[in-house]
Amino acid sequence: MIPLDEYKMNLDTFAEQLAECKTALNPDQIQKELAELDALMSAPDFWNDVDNANKINKSAKQLQHKLERFSKLYGRFEDLKTLIEMAEEEQDDSLVDEIKSETNSIAAAIESLRLEQMLKGPYDSSNAVLSLHAGAGGTEAQDWTEMLYRMYTRYCENSGWSVRELDVLDGDDAGIKSVTFEVDGENAYGYLKAEKGVHRLVRISPFDASGRRHTSFASLDVTPIFDEDMGDVKIEPDDLRVDTYRSSGAGGQHVNKTSSAIRITHLPTGIVVQCQNERSQIQNRETAMRMLRGKLLELQEREREAQMAEIKGEMKKIEWGSQIRSYVFQPYTLVKDHRTGVENGNIQAVMDGELDPFIHAYLVQS
Repeated sequence: MIPLDEYKMNLDTFAEQLAECKTALNPDQIQKELAELDALMSAPDFWNDVDNANKINKSAKQLQHKLERFSKLYGRFEDLKTLIEMAEEEQDDSLVDEIKSETNSIAAAIESLRLEQMLKGPYDSSNAVLSLHAGAGGTEAQDWTEMLYRMYTRYCENSGWSVRELDVLDGDDAGIKSVTFEVDGENAYGYLKAEKGVHRLVRISPFDASGRRHTSFASLDVTPIFDEDMGDVKIEPDDLRVDTYRSSGAGGQHVNKTSSAIRITHLPTGIVVQCQNERSQIQNRETAMRMLRGKLLELQEREREAQMAEIKGEMKKIEWGSQIRSYVFQPYTLVKDHRTGVENGNIQAVMDGELDPFIHAYLVQS
């Protein structure tokens, strides 16, 4: 007899988990919502309001994706049952490796689906704006900030999300002092909010001729991107100070000669947003206003104590003792999340964007 009892037990577990996922998904309700959206999209004047039409299309696609994802996963589960039955009936041990691989893959897919269904926050499905800032550590901290920027870019790309740089301030000698970028993807804010906080680096500095070990810090802020019809934020023109300046990034002569970058200060709150990624000053202003609207609505929600932790979290000073995670390159290699206790000794994999274990553990814990 080939050893299949363990995999048959996994099937029972998968069946229970998929039943829970189906209950949480509520396919009947999704089908009802899709029917309502289809009726709207069938109206002859549907495309008269292009922005609203795009929003409805996006909502329909997201709902359809949820149904298809569950259906495909359930189909894989049924196929695995058939494969195990076939191996058992024919006593074909050549199928064991395939059964093991597919069991592990389905387990990971179910865990991912269950985690996604935990994202119940009002803004979890939103896109996000991330801002990295170098903290204590000088040039070393600025280099660390650039390393984190690469790490998060890789994570977003691996997740199928797009990244768009909005503003960057280069370091004095190396790295970057700060960078702001937008992440566009389903549930981007829901997942990335887990990364907000101070990140600590310990390594032998390449900028120290004596080869001493240095500790550096960088902070990450994560803000959801809100549609204009979300919330009741009102921005009065008299409350804004708008400054223009020349972009400092790549872009050739146009960037060097045109003051297209925008900095907007909301005077009542002191919130500052800036954008320089577009050639057009108008486009930069529109992007900056979206960022400001998001931050103001976030501030409004943060003032409601019941939602403070979910929407903003606790701001901390960028220095020793306030970090959420440590990345140690020397004398050993280890990444440790101080909130959940999750560790990974493969630091290169983490720096290449392998952040799911940390993010998943945080979301489950919170």
